[in-house]
Amino acid sequence: MDTGSLAWGLVATALVLLMTPGVAFFYGGLVKISSVVSMLMLSFGSMGLIGGLWILYGYNMTHVDNPSQFAGNPLNDFGLSGLASAPHANENLIGVAFGATFAIITVALISGAIADRARFGAWMVFAGIWATVVYFPVTAWIWGGGWIQNLGTALFGKDAGIEVIDYAGGTDVHINAGAAALALALILGKRVGFKPGIQKPHNVPLTLIGASLLWFGWFGFNAGAEWLNGLKNVGLITINTLGATAAAIIGWLIIEKIRHGKPTSVGAASGAVAGLVAITPACANLTPGWALVLGVLTGAVCAVAIELKFVLGFDDSLDVVGIHLVGGLIGTLYLGFFATGTGLFVGGDFRQLVVQTIAVFAVLIYSFVAAYVIGWVIQKTMGFRVTNEDEIAGVDSVVHGEDGYALTPVSTATSEHSL
Repeated sequence: MDTGSLAWGLVATALVLLMTPGVAFFYGGLVKISSVVSMLMLSFGSMGLIGGLWILYGYNMTHVDNPSQFAGNPLNDFGLSGLASAPHANENLIGVAFGATFAIITVALISGAIADRARFGAWMVFAGIWATVVYFPVTAWIWGGGWIQNLGTALFGKDAGIEVIDYAGGTDVHINAGAAALALALILGKRVGFKPGIQKPHNVPLTLIGASLLWFGWFGFNAGAEWLNGLKNVGLITINTLGATAAAIIGWLIIEKIRHGKPTSVGAASGAVAGLVAITPACANLTPGWALVLGVLTGAVCAVAIELKFVLGFDDSLDVVGIHLVGGLIGTLYLGFFATGTGLFVGGDFRQLVVQTIAVFAVLIYSFVAAYVIGWVIQKTMGFRVTNEDEIAGVDSVVHGEDGYALTPVSTATSEHSL
């Protein structure tokens, strides 16, 4: 492999890894001041645990020999010592590291649904089990030779040219994480005082810094895999990642202005994330104009969807369901209509929509059920949620013994001197 492609693979890996601290900042600014350390720790804990599990056995589980397999053998080349000494180890190990960053951020995304009320130890147990029984196998289904990757051939034959399109993780990352987030929100129950208006971000600039890091890193997320393809579609992927995100900001702000009278900076940041989510599966298979339409549509729909938790009665603290599950659904199903050459309205027929729909709901249902069972068992055994008293006192001090901000009172002498 040429050195330029190899270098882009390394840079893209670093960009995607940076996205998990971006998630931590985005979520951290949105929670109350007594939960910011806890929120950051849920993401950084995922970086430590999932990164290690991926190297030990996770990567091995993401490749299957035939579509009927559930997942690869986790004990095959345990710890990757064989891969590290095999031919082309340089390229292969960068590919392994790139895949690890996707696993890490997928797990971290789930944590936003249980902000302000989750135990760190219980979260780490959930993260390890969920990654093992859900994320690693689902990755094999979609990208590692599994049944979703071969669904078009199985239904319509090899010559049909139809396959499930998920370039960078609409199903594997966002629908997967969003469905698990919904399950955990139901298991942990509502925060104390749950009602419209409960979510008052304690640090808006921190949230916007997080959103900015996410948008920056997302160019590695979407265009990163092109290092394996000679960078042949990197231009289209890049402009679509830019355009859909920009359009989603506008879509979200229009809805905010209509519904609440004022466009907000948090709304702009949330719209950007929604647009990034939606373009993730579609970035290589839309013309730029259709990417703009997708962005506006997703921003508007997600701005409405985040309010549904108050109607339906589940407490998804930081709107993982409304942004990642809904945005992932829109972006993945949109390809059934507008994927270049195969979408229903751009030269294709219903078959692309059929395979997209089957993939979407298979992953959604599997992830939700598995996460619900894992979360329920943890809650009934070691306990997943802190007590109401500890929630009110603040998760940071109770669970971690830290405060996000060291606020020291000004002494009387200093005050008088300054006057």
